[in-house]
Amino acid sequence: MARRKKTSLLEDLFNIAAALPWWVGVTLAAVVFWYLDSLAAQPVPVATNAEQVLSGVKYQALHVFALYGRIILPVVLLFGAVASFIARRKRVKLLATARNTEFSDPFSTLSWHDFELLVGQYFRELGYSVSETSFGADGGVDLRVKDGAETYLVQCKLWKASKVPVTVVRELYGVMMAEGASGAIVVTSGEFTPDAKRFAEGKSIVLVDGRLLVNSIRNKEPGSELKADIRCPLCGSDMLLRKAKKGPNTGNFFYGCTRYPGCKGVRDAAETQFNAQIRA
Repeated sequence: MARRKKTSLLEDLFNIAAALPWWVGVTLAAVVFWYLDSLAAQPVPVATNAEQVLSGVKYQALHVFALYGRIILPVVLLFGAVASFIARRKRVKLLATARNTEFSDPFSTLSWHDFELLVGQYFRELGYSVSETSFGADGGVDLRVKDGAETYLVQCKLWKASKVPVTVVRELYGVMMAEGASGAIVVTSGEFTPDAKRFAEGKSIVLVDGRLLVNSIRNKEPGSELKADIRCPLCGSDMLLRKAKKGPNTGNFFYGCTRYPGCKGVRDAAETQFNAQIRA
């Protein structure tokens, strides 16, 4: 996993604002300006003894910080908010393009970073809270997705030339266990090796290959899936995790065939590991 480089206060503020919704960054900029401007407007007390001189030096330093910080810090936060707005538009566009393109492989022209943005936006559309955490082309944990108190670690692999090996899945599983996360998900534009699939069996880790990801993001119905390798019991096709909208099982999850209504094969979601965690 790549090490995070040291950053300055201004870089940290920019990164924080860029990771938040753009309107939160704008609000923070306004609050910071108001607070520091009020500090800068206060008069500097006149010192009459040694103790007041020392206190006055500290107050003077704070006054100077507020005087310049009321301009610099809000501007940095506003730039971060702009970056957040641009990134959101890009994520939405990437996902929309992948969803609507006629090409069978919508990931072929993407960079590794764009692929991470696309996957992150897909999780957002599923209702998760998402934060990007990568700091390089192989950042280990690329996304952290949250559903209430549950946190899932996601690694994105834009691999075409070779299949994702078991070492990648094993390492992410180790990080998941070390952090106490609820589960882990490896998403690739390609495929997984048989060893990787065997390792994931029975564990709180989901493997999503390129074919399944394409099927999922192009599924127009609410209730698209992220899942293990589930096959239809009737025709052997891929299955999608859906939520029952009516009947006695309303609100419960089940796997439905991707060929529906041509095939009406279903599986109980409770039959597989980790499926109840990943919801529509």
